[in-house]
Amino acid sequence: MMAVSYYTEEGLQKLKDELRELQTKGRADIAKQIAEARDKGDLSENAEYDAAKDAQGLLELKIAKLEKVVGDARVMDASQIDLSKVSVLSTVKIKNVKNGMEMKYTLVAESEADLKAGKVSVESPIGKGLLGHKIGEIATVEAPAGKIDFEIMDISM
Repeated sequence: MMAVSYYTEEGLQKLKDELRELQTKGRADIAKQIAEARDKGDLSENAEYDAAKDAQGLLELKIAKLEKVVGDARVMDASQIDLSKVSVLSTVKIKNVKNGMEMKYTLVAESEADLKAGKVSVESPIGKGLLGHKIGEIATVEAPAGKIDFEIMDISM
């Protein structure tokens, strides 16, 4: 099963840049480490060589994983977003029913999440709890501290 993830244009570009960096500079750095370790002699007792080969394996694993993410990624078209309910890339203004505190979050893909910037992952408890709700509805979020009820105040781009 293919796991399609939606990203902003900027978020997908960051992933592509990271992938390109690993494929070029990352691979070149590892090849250099392996060559330097190989030049130090007997490979059977060469811990540096073993460490460099392990690092190479981990790098290739990371590259393969990132290639899959980028391959399955789709850029979200803002004009296609249904603002009648909370969805990926929508900005939602919520009010904590218990204490009246208001917050504003934009729901984004896991890799773009940045709480300081008000971007929460659709995979997070808040993201999952808000998805699909409409203005005026109460969304119950399963937080580590227990269940929290939020009223959906506004949905925008």
